[in-house]
Amino acid sequence: MEKRITCRNPILYLFFYLFISLKNFSAKTAEARVIPVRVGVVLDMDDYGKMTLDVITMALSDFYATHDHYTTRLVLVNRDSKGDVVGAAAAGLDLLKNVEVQAIIGPMYSVQANFLISLGQKAQVPIITFAATSPSLSSLRSPYFIRATLKDSSQVGAIVAIIQAFGWREVVPIYEDNEFGEGILPFLTDALEQVNVRVPYRSVIPPLATDDQIAAELYKLMTMQTRVFVVHVLNPLASRLFTKAKEIGMMSQDYAWIITDSITNDLNSMGPSVIESMLGVIGVRPYVPKTKELDDFAIRYKQRIWQSSPKAPTSDVDIYRLWAYDSATALAMAVEEARPENPEYREANVSRNSTDLEAFGVSLSGPELIQALSSVTFTGLAGNFRLVDGQLQAPPYQIVNIDGPGANSIGYWTKENGLVKELNFESSNTNKYSTSRSNLGSIVWPGGKSSPPKGWVIPTNGKKLRVGVPMRGGFTVFVSVTWNSDNSIKVEGYCIDVFDAVMAALPYGVQYEYVPFATPDREMAGDYNDLSYQVYLGNYDAVAGDVTILGNRSQYVDFTLPYTESGVSMVVPIQDDKSKNSLAFLKPLTWRLWLTSFCSFIFIGFCIWTLEHRTNEEFYGTAWHQVGMIFWFPFSTMVFAHKEKVESNWGRSLLIIWFFLVLILTQSYTASLTSMLTVQKLQPTVTDVSELIKNKEYVGYSNPSFVFGLLKEMGIDASRLRPFNSAEEMDELLSKGSRNGGIAAAFHEIPYIKLFRGKYCSKYMMVGPTYKADGFGFVFPIGSPLVPDVSRAILNVTEGRKMVEIERKWFGDKTTCSDSDTVLSSKSLELESFMVLFSAVGTVGFSALTHYMFKFLYDNWDVVKGEDAPSKLLRLLRIFLSKKENNGQEIELVDPHEN
Repeated sequence: MEKRITCRNPILYLFFYLFISLKNFSAKTAEARVIPVRVGVVLDMDDYGKMTLDVITMALSDFYATHDHYTTRLVLVNRDSKGDVVGAAAAGLDLLKNVEVQAIIGPMYSVQANFLISLGQKAQVPIITFAATSPSLSSLRSPYFIRATLKDSSQVGAIVAIIQAFGWREVVPIYEDNEFGEGILPFLTDALEQVNVRVPYRSVIPPLATDDQIAAELYKLMTMQTRVFVVHVLNPLASRLFTKAKEIGMMSQDYAWIITDSITNDLNSMGPSVIESMLGVIGVRPYVPKTKELDDFAIRYKQRIWQSSPKAPTSDVDIYRLWAYDSATALAMAVEEARPENPEYREANVSRNSTDLEAFGVSLSGPELIQALSSVTFTGLAGNFRLVDGQLQAPPYQIVNIDGPGANSIGYWTKENGLVKELNFESSNTNKYSTSRSNLGSIVWPGGKSSPPKGWVIPTNGKKLRVGVPMRGGFTVFVSVTWNSDNSIKVEGYCIDVFDAVMAALPYGVQYEYVPFATPDREMAGDYNDLSYQVYLGNYDAVAGDVTILGNRSQYVDFTLPYTESGVSMVVPIQDDKSKNSLAFLKPLTWRLWLTSFCSFIFIGFCIWTLEHRTNEEFYGTAWHQVGMIFWFPFSTMVFAHKEKVESNWGRSLLIIWFFLVLILTQSYTASLTSMLTVQKLQPTVTDVSELIKNKEYVGYSNPSFVFGLLKEMGIDASRLRPFNSAEEMDELLSKGSRNGGIAAAFHEIPYIKLFRGKYCSKYMMVGPTYKADGFGFVFPIGSPLVPDVSRAILNVTEGRKMVEIERKWFGDKTTCSDSDTVLSSKSLELESFMVLFSAVGTVGFSALTHYMFKFLYDNWDVVKGEDAPSKLLRLLRIFLSKKENNGQEIELVDPHEN
């Protein structure tokens, strides 16, 4: 039995019925107030384009499902751009002229966007692209152009950081021959130039190139030395490019490939065979944070693909479709913000004979809509959506390595911190920008290798540098050129070995050949200024040799850092010191020390006589005997030949210090005199340039050399200058002397002087000041990119063992003399060296005399108190000079003249 339902409260039922009716009425009223806004969509309606249109539709459905109270609704009107520029232009023109859309989403490619952006600016209709990435589009400066994607130049920093991390110095970009491919080139080359990375060649491939054309370009790259490539092409061409590179062997261990995000973002759509051919490739792509919304959308996206085409292969949603989703969302938010009351066009004021390009009106709501769109910010599926000057702001970049069936993340790059292992959005240290490879994970390189390639190989048909070398008649240790019987040349020498070592230390290979700077009769074709100028004229690509870095030469060529010592100095003959004479024994001591020593001897004699003569028989006698004792006793202590016995304690104390002083003084004197009389004293014949000028001496200089001009600047007359070409000729001129057709002094650079004196060590010395010069350097054209690299290589070579080996090979172990450049003379002993001992002797001596005099006056105090002054002093003097017997009796001094 069914239970009957009855309404027990009719009033409550009435209110419920009225509430439902009012709600339906409000909904119908709101639906009647919704403002439809037509939005055009310009896409290539292939499978990718159709699915992209579905993504845009999904974005609007999701948006309005959560914002059903909005009073505006976007109405999509799509047109097929048919895969070319004309189709995109025609589609845009139709939407603007016939449909009068308020905004256009699309097109998909940069080459299609250029003309469409101009149309949008004329109609004041925003053009929103989610896939046109060429930086050149920004140069149009259209206020109605919105790039809801990243321009290709945003990834340049990440690419350059990777190149820096592995120390590659040369890179070849491979790009499509269209606006998309060319757009990134200025930014990439400028960034590489700032970190001293060269771009020796640019490989351009047409978008519709055949496999044979691709292979021909790749074979050309194989003949070059650079093995680091940055590939910036679109997916269809990229697949064929890497497949062909694999076939011809360019995916081996010597190569390094870096792909831009135009390829990395499309890896999921490439076939397994293409991915296999890309093993070891490094790619960059914008970082997309993992969110729940993204995961939900990915599931619905795959379901949508399966529903529309069950047999079609499903793949992960790429970032371009995420940007398409976010673009539609941003446009819906901006339209609601602008709320165009009259989404219509103002008719264009054109003549009757105007073309279709002029026959469309201007959107009335365009200015408000573009302003609202520029201020939209939200977190979309691809990350933060924020526009600055109509450009989407770049997120961090993820760096991936293709290993096996997919791409593995190996690190990240941010504008603030450079290469990092993990992203940290909470804290960012902007003071530490890193390009260290340690911040990247393990990488599998082409060929399956774990070690990075060096980035270059010896080219098979690369141009060789023509390196000029001087033809020296002498000093061939530095550079020597020998002609063989078959007219080939052999170039060797110290400078040549250094150049070879430096070029081998470069981070890339450089082929070169030596070309002598010689006349047909095999003589040097000029001086070193002429040789350097040949680089400026383009006859040589570089010069290797004993070329000195000079300011006047640097006006037309560039020099590397020097690899030898710098400076110009004077070499003169040396002679033995003839100053030994009969008074040489006085030279060990200075006159002050001699005088002090003599006075000290007399003082010691007087002190000992004073203390001993009244009580010691050996110090008493006639007046002349006592005077002689004052001189005899202290001088006899020099050789410890004294026989007299000292009895007083004060006298013994004084003699202890005195003996120590005499011992030290005599030993020092003996050593100094021995050195002066036995060691050879070498003196230069000339010590200063002013002597040469004053005496009008002849001076030698190396020919050819800049030293000639330096000597003239010093004031030496040109008629007094004589050239020499070799070390032997230099020795011959110096041996003759200025008066016999030779020279009194020779000026040369320090490396040559070291070599010269290593051979003639005992005959010459280097004197006078060293005149500044910058040493030997290698010559290159002004602005040559090789100069900084070669300079760094010079530092590496000169600081290592290789330079020691080269110097030992050409100069041997004895490149310097036993310091005969300094005059070997013993310095006279100074008083200050013995001042403490003399002071001690003086202090004790005066103390002894003072004590003795006080005791003497005390013993004769009755005399001091008694008589008048003259007789008192006379009496005290007679007592002082008298002898004191043991019984206290005074015996007066005996007159030596008495019988």
